[in-house]
Amino acid sequence: MAKRTVYMDHAATTPVDPRVVEAMLPYFTERYGNASSVYRLGQEARKAIDEARADVAQILNCTPREIIFTSCGSESDNLAIRGIAFWNRGKGTHIITSSIEHHAVSHTCEQLEKHFGLQVTYLPVDKYVRVDPTDVEKAITEKTTLITIMYANNEVGTIEPIAEIGEIARAHKIPFHTDAIQAGGALDLDVEALKVDLLSLSAHKFYGPKGVGVLYLRRGVRLLPPQTGGAHELNRRAGTENVAGIVGLATALKLAQGHREENNRKLIALRDRLIDGILSSIPDTQLTGHPKERLPNSASFTINYVEGEGLLLGLDMMGIAASSGSACTSASLEPSHVLLAMGIPPEVAHGSLRLTLGHENSEEDVDYLLEILPGIVKRLRSMSPLYTTAS
Repeated sequence: MAKRTVYMDHAATTPVDPRVVEAMLPYFTERYGNASSVYRLGQEARKAIDEARADVAQILNCTPREIIFTSCGSESDNLAIRGIAFWNRGKGTHIITSSIEHHAVSHTCEQLEKHFGLQVTYLPVDKYVRVDPTDVEKAITEKTTLITIMYANNEVGTIEPIAEIGEIARAHKIPFHTDAIQAGGALDLDVEALKVDLLSLSAHKFYGPKGVGVLYLRRGVRLLPPQTGGAHELNRRAGTENVAGIVGLATALKLAQGHREENNRKLIALRDRLIDGILSSIPDTQLTGHPKERLPNSASFTINYVEGEGLLLGLDMMGIAASSGSACTSASLEPSHVLLAMGIPPEVAHGSLRLTLGHENSEEDVDYLLEILPGIVKRLRSMSPLYTTAS
């Protein structure tokens, strides 16, 4: 029987901040107009979207016209990659990405290869899941029309050298997109400092609602909208705007970025307590991802001689919510493509554990997990013939 409930899967999703809910509520019942309508209710909705767009633009250090609201981070990634690829097919058919991207990026690239004849270069990473900017430059050809590299990895938390890659992309006049979905609430989003041309965000990763995202598109960079219909979002993304969701996203992003430094200090202390505790109490366990250049809330491990599914079920029985990798692939029996790209053997990669902390977590939560986890690992290893042989 669980002693308490502890949520440590904030990379999968976050609870909506009550202040965000409060900001959204009027747009469900009182200010419910279609933002494309000319009468008062419609114009109230339009004003709310315009204000949200300006708020997001201020945080990203861009103009409001460079902000496109979408339905989620996956759509933002798809719009960026397909939109740029289709617009530029007459100029070139080559995309550069990495081997550790979220499937919203990697599967989109694979589809473009299989069904539309594009060529994609999947760059390797080092043992910390970092892309080498030199590899990016070496991969550029005269047919390259897009570079897309994530800002921070969703499975192991490693932060990529985005500004360095952006410098290379600009020197070669190639549009550069970054999936910043895991970074939205934790890292600087200044698109000028990052030197990016396109950047994706999703509200539910920083205490906003599910079902709404952002794509930043630098002025002058053109894309072909895969989704057609009305003239919404300056003809770049058709569909009646989700006014309540857009208001919620902007409110959540302002709160997250406004309190980023103090939140990060707390999360780093909890994260390091968690990492030190697990590595010191459970033998044959390795930290995955970069030891320093990682998200403030992210701790990920491989634990030898156990299956990740068994770990998660054992933790869940004790009231602890965790994951073994991306929430989008948690039901897969295949080992993580991110861990395999790091050079981790498949049999070890199967024993992965991702713990991602949030605002509501405390030292008591961390200590509870450190009390529970060693016993679960010991029990699972006692049933493993590989562990018996190794011992």
